[in-house]
Amino acid sequence: MKKLRIYLDTSVISHLLADDATDKMDDTQELWELFQQGEYEIIISSLTFDELKKCNIEKRVIITKYIELINYSSVPITPQQRDLAQKYLQHEVLSKKSMDDLVHIACSVLNGCNYIISWNFKHLVNMKTINKVNGVNLLLGFQEIKIVPPPMLLQGI
Repeated sequence: MKKLRIYLDTSVISHLLADDATDKMDDTQELWELFQQGEYEIIISSLTFDELKKCNIEKRVIITKYIELINYSSVPITPQQRDLAQKYLQHEVLSKKSMDDLVHIACSVLNGCNYIISWNFKHLVNMKTINKVNGVNLLLGFQEIKIVPPPMLLQGI
């Protein structure tokens, strides 16, 4: 059986140390334990790593150690992904100020991911965004992408 491909956005990784949101932190750490079992193919983009560089050095060091505990593929951001993100923008999936979120979506779609796991309810994990993304994907001949928070994966998607 083929493993599900899971794209991790920055919000998930940063919540590994979210002392101000202990429920989310606990779920994220439980998710990490699941990832260590190797049942999923994990994708992390260079954009995610760039965004994590904005964390303070202490948090970055600890997060890096967490990332080293799982098997993942690191993928670059390509011109094709930026083009798809631009198409999402043209179809008003999100506004220009959320371009990085559109790039995350495009990266996951063009890398054949089944799911994006995110804590970003404002821009990613909401029905409006999910429906618009999948409408554009259908229009352009790409597969549907599911965007869900960590608890959904923990409950066994």
